[in-house]
Amino acid sequence: MTDRSDTPRSRRERPAKPALTREGIVAAAVAVLRAEGLPKVTMRRLAQELDTGPASLYVYVRNTAELHAAVLDELLGTIGPVPARGPWKERLEGVLTAYALMLFDHPTLARSALTARPSGPHYLNLIESLLALLDEGGVPPAQAAWGVDLLLQHATATAAEHATEASAEDWDAVRRAVRDIDAGRHPHVAALAGELLSGEPASRLSWALRTLIAGIERTAVPD
Repeated sequence: MTDRSDTPRSRRERPAKPALTREGIVAAAVAVLRAEGLPKVTMRRLAQELDTGPASLYVYVRNTAELHAAVLDELLGTIGPVPARGPWKERLEGVLTAYALMLFDHPTLARSALTARPSGPHYLNLIESLLALLDEGGVPPAQAAWGVDLLLQHATATAAEHATEASAEDWDAVRRAVRDIDAGRHPHVAALAGELLSGEPASRLSWALRTLIAGIERTAVPD
């Protein structure tokens, strides 16, 4: 009697698929992001990954925008804890820099983060950490509340700006335009031509964050 192991099995004989969960969907989305980029993180692509139909995913995630926000929140969990020691401004800058670096590691997510609205636990933990540091520095509550939004906006925009690297030809064109500018028509640009294009991204980000923190500390919100 021959072994007919190649005979197709019925559905009842196949192993049961793991039950769908929101956590499992987000984990699959993060895996696709890391392997293929955010544009591939779609309901259809995840349905293939999870061996189910796209309609099944909408029970757990309303739309692609909510899915992308959940992916962002999941990656926020990779940011390390706030250092326990050191000046509060330095620790605040460190947390914001870690956030920006996380986005640098995922360029397509950086652009999406400009409009994403995460509301998960890791996002709330980040907001709590930032507010706690501002409170430690004696920043008035209203200024701290508005300031957190401003700080995250700048860190996100910086990461998004560098998400798509300009070609060498693009930078050469910018340098030529600044170097060869008509000093009579644009005297200030001509005088600061070198400074306008100076500085590494990390140095510019650090300076901008310190400048924003100083402004938030001193500038009252309107009544």
